[in-house]
Amino acid sequence: MAAIAPTTGVESSLSTQQQQQQPQESPNITTSILTTTLLNNNRRREDAIGYITVSDPVIHADGMNKYTSYRVDCRPPPLNNNNNNTSEETEDLFLQNNQGQYSSVLRRYSDFLWLYERLHKERAGSIVPPLPEKQAVSRFSPEFVEERRVALERFLRRVILHPELMDCMALFTFLRADDVTFQHAKNVSKSVDKKTNNNNNNNSNSFGGGGESTFGGDMSTSGFMGRDGSSSLSGAGAFNLTPQKTAGIKKWFSEAKTTLSNDLVSSPDDDLFDEIERYIESLSIQMKRVSHQASGLVRKSKEIANGLFEFGLAFHQLGQSEGEILGKKLQIVGSTADLLSGLSAQHADAELKKLEEPFKDYLKTIHAVKLALGRRHDKRVSYTALLHEIQTREVNLHRLRMSPGREGQAYSTEMSIQRYQAAAEAAREDYAECSQRVLREVDRFKREKAEEMKMVVLEFIMLEIELNRSMEKIWGELVPKLEEGGVGVVVNEGGGSSVEASSSLASSAQPTMVNLPPIPASQPTYSNIPVTSDPMMESSIQYRDNNIVGMGL
Repeated sequence: MAAIAPTTGVESSLSTQQQQQQPQESPNITTSILTTTLLNNNRRREDAIGYITVSDPVIHADGMNKYTSYRVDCRPPPLNNNNNNTSEETEDLFLQNNQGQYSSVLRRYSDFLWLYERLHKERAGSIVPPLPEKQAVSRFSPEFVEERRVALERFLRRVILHPELMDCMALFTFLRADDVTFQHAKNVSKSVDKKTNNNNNNNSNSFGGGGESTFGGDMSTSGFMGRDGSSSLSGAGAFNLTPQKTAGIKKWFSEAKTTLSNDLVSSPDDDLFDEIERYIESLSIQMKRVSHQASGLVRKSKEIANGLFEFGLAFHQLGQSEGEILGKKLQIVGSTADLLSGLSAQHADAELKKLEEPFKDYLKTIHAVKLALGRRHDKRVSYTALLHEIQTREVNLHRLRMSPGREGQAYSTEMSIQRYQAAAEAAREDYAECSQRVLREVDRFKREKAEEMKMVVLEFIMLEIELNRSMEKIWGELVPKLEEGGVGVVVNEGGGSSVEASSSLASSAQPTMVNLPPIPASQPTYSNIPVTSDPMMESSIQYRDNNIVGMGL
């Protein structure tokens, strides 16, 4: 039988160390490579287009009017003629169509709001990226101004990358027009909207047909022919049943009655849109719950940071009241807790940016999807109201033709029917175009948001892994230092506390906190009586003799 060669102690220790080191280093390297690869592949699309920037916020005080202006730069670089373009440049249609067209303008928040509203009108049914909300108080604080600047830049970049919005005229006007031209464009758009509303109000009398119309006859062709969605008919429906002052009471009553009667025109895609609405509503409920839990998680992380700070402060004060080695060791524990408090605070801030804020932004995008579905519903209500009006006028026309002496009214009603038919045809095309756009947008929303959600979850996982590794390392370094003979406290240049062993204290003959000398077994121990070397204290303590009969326990 073959004999097994004995293994020396050195070879055994080396093999054991190799076996222990190999599985410990491999997961860290693998995780780091995996994190770098996934984060690079899942980088946000708007972060890749650095040629659109919003910078240099300046606060202006013009009498009682105080506002903040931002510098908007658009500097798309020329594409390389050799086929070395990145995937972002290949997918960026705006960059391909606007190579080398530089512009730099000053815009304020109300200008961004004008662009947001015009995009909704020019491309009804599009999922327009969310705009940062208005704020009445503290809107000129440096923190809020910077936060709004970042949000406005993100909004503009998302519009640039939007396949349905990247070629809108309002976007080019916003990016390239000078102050005078831009103000003129804003005034023109405002006057066009006002003129359209006035025409709708005036047409309620001209199309009335002598008061024979049930709905008041306020639908004009000009209210439907525009592809920019500027018609006031697009604002009615179940999402807004309040009569607008400039939209016309009769038109509002017509569309409100059509909505409440639930007798809307049907299309082959109605079942698909009903399914989409149920999906978006369910997604909104679930995302609100997730966002609430994410906010609670960030709040708990901040509470942990504050708790560690208070814990470290208490140990520092306790160490100052003690003396020699015990006091120093208690202060070491306090310094470590203070270091962990700063690490936890940084982790809470990272969770806020990488977890809570993305979920809140996701909720805003879901609301934008609901707005797109609402635009499609508005178009449907407007088209249905026109069809109902045409039917009502045709009945009135038949009655007028049967009545002698009312030929003039019959002719006027017949002409109004022709105008309504033209308006209905334009509304039908507008409704079909909006429906198809919503379908494309919802499909894009599902694809892009799935990738963004994966990236958010991945960043959160890696953030937690990094925190736990850092805290494990700090706690692990604390244990051997408490077991040493003495330690010294060192404050880093960055403000954090660290611990360092002291060789002079290590050579001291005094006992350590974890290696105290045992109490003699002949004396009973009492937890409420301190151990001391004072002879006066020792003489004042009387011990019971365990040999007394009847007194044993």
